[in-house]
Amino acid sequence: MGLTHQSCGSKASREKFHVFTDSSEQPVVALAGNPNTGKSTVFNALTGLKQHTGNWPGKTVLRAEGVFLHRGRSFKLIDLPGTYSLLAHSVEEQVARDFICFARPDATVVVVDSTCLERNLNLVLQVIEITDRVVVCLNLMDEARRKNIEIDIKGLSNELGVPVIPTSALMGEGLDLLKESIYRIALGLQYTKPLKINYDDVVEKTVEKLNKKISFYLPEYLNLRWFSLRLLDGDMTIIEAISQHLKAEFNNTTRRVSSYKYRESVN
Repeated sequence: MGLTHQSCGSKASREKFHVFTDSSEQPVVALAGNPNTGKSTVFNALTGLKQHTGNWPGKTVLRAEGVFLHRGRSFKLIDLPGTYSLLAHSVEEQVARDFICFARPDATVVVVDSTCLERNLNLVLQVIEITDRVVVCLNLMDEARRKNIEIDIKGLSNELGVPVIPTSALMGEGLDLLKESIYRIALGLQYTKPLKINYDDVVEKTVEKLNKKISFYLPEYLNLRWFSLRLLDGDMTIIEAISQHLKAEFNNTTRRVSSYKYRESVN
């Protein structure tokens, strides 16, 4: 008998964010998006009455989470604060960034306003730099139709390298397709190939050098390239976030190993 994947593996750090699932097999889904994209409407449409609210641990930022079912599977949905970016210029951005980076949701849904894609895609590009388990929810399609806006959904999906699902959450349109896409991404039934943002040669060579220097200090599951880019950007908050995360992981693992050894000695 040994330590489980749940107790000291990729799911353990979720406890830091107070993410407790009904079972070890319940996938966790993050819901991200700019303000005023209908993200809360999407959240309510998916979870219905199976939700509750509170604050993020140690923050005054409102937190909502709920549950939805699809194909007989239960999914935990975490509504992240509405943000325009993940560069951690505000508490809301830091909460969203840290959850996607360190809680490692099984899927991240980025809700965008189909009537102003240019502004919203900035967040999408930042998210797919961190994780490849992404679904883009192209919301407010009823408004886009009213304004005679046509979107090449297939072309956008091919360009981003992740599923793009058109919805109108207020009207209940596209929600079943959204659930199906989340189901496939979260359970590893569909793999994505997100667009890679290539920078100029100086930046790329510097990132490569940084990767070699810091790879020893970071767990393999963290996106090394993204962290190097944040360091180059002068984002000092990421250093503090990594330190807190690794400390929490170490303390969590140590506590569970001690508990396991105690149970073994008693038995």
